[in-house]
Order: sequence, then structure tokens, then C-alpha cells
Amino acid sequence: MPPFSDFESLSLLIDTSLGRTLLIADPHIGFELSRGLRIRTHFEESLAQFVAESGADALIILGDVKEPLGLSFRLKEMLLRFFSSLKDVRVLIAKGNHDGRLEEVAGKFPNVEVREHFLLDGRLFLHGHTRLPKIEFEEAFLGHAHPAYTLKSGGVARKVKVFARINEFLVLPTVNPYIEGFDVREGLKLVPFLRKATEVELFLPEGIYLGRVRL
Repeated sequence: MPPFSDFESLSLLIDTSLGRTLLIADPHIGFELSRGLRIRTHFEESLAQFVAESGADALIILGDVKEPLGLSFRLKEMLLRFFSSLKDVRVLIAKGNHDGRLEEVAGKFPNVEVREHFLLDGRLFLHGHTRLPKIEFEEAFLGHAHPAYTLKSGGVARKVKVFARINEFLVLPTVNPYIEGFDVREGLKLVPFLRKATEVELFLPEGIYLGRVRL
């Protein structure tokens, strides 16, 4: 199982009117089912335990809660167990492009809410696969792009997940430690309202500022 330090570095804990709010993007629960893996990682169980023990009052998931586009019996069981473990936390889900029929499971839990986007305290929370909603906001958090960057040192190249900021938009990496990110130059093109951006500021999950990168 992934160590909690992985989840902590790939998430954000912010203060909102809901209380201490944990923010994650792109868990892609059930990725084993669509990628032909013969083993079960039990990733979603580890993630739920991390959330439950984080002390957060609320959890915001920036889309792609699940990976398979459909909703098989096995995936439904995985999602039911995941949400059951979070019954003491308010869960807001900004629906992603992989989240078809998610409401069939989430609707069974009164603490779970699924919308296209959320506006909370002047902050916009969305997945990022569609056009920007026509509402006013001060800052926006999104996923979808799975930002990553290749660090080179001493002839060795290493691809790492990053947080990517373009003006008022902060793009979170996938919280799933088993899924590699996309290079920011390609991944950010997946976000319609960021395609014309010319540069991006990058931060390592540890908070280290990498600087600006041309797109």
C-alpha cells in the first residue's frame, strides 16, 4: 500500500467555510481494471484511510474519481467501500470526464455531493476538461492535466509530479501514486481554457519552487 506521505505530498489542506478541507485530484479508482493489471493494489482503501485520519472536515475531489468509463459490478463495490469509509467527512466531487454514472453510487451517501463545479469562498473547484464556467472567482483549483516535469541532473533524467500554476489557476497532480503524470507541455493542452498559456510556474510536491517553464 502507498505510504501516507505520498498522499500528503500530492494533496492540499486548505481552510474554507467548511472547515479544514483536503483537496485531491484524479484518484482514478479502479485503474487496475482498465489497465489489465493482475493484482489489486487496494489503493482506494489506503486513500480513504488517509483522508479519514487527516483530521479534515471536508474533502474536495477534482474529478476522475474512477478510471473505467462504465460502472461494472466490481468497480461499484470498490466505490461503495471507498465512500463508506468517508461517512464522517463531507465530500464534494467536481465531476470529471471519467465519472459517468458516478451519481449511482455517490447518491447512496448523504455526505457526498457531485456537481460540474463548486464555488466556495470565492474559489472555483472543477475538473478542467470543459470550458470555464461563466462565474466570477478569485482562484481556481483543477485536475485533469496530471502535470509532471522531467528533472535532469548529471546525465540522469527523472520524471516527477508537480503542481502547476498559471495566473489564478492551480493544477494539482494525480493523487494516485501508481499513475505517472503527463509532461506539462502536453498535459496542460488538455485543459481548454489553458491552451493559450505561454508559461507555467512549477512546484514540487514538497513545496520547492522549480521556476517558470515555457509552454
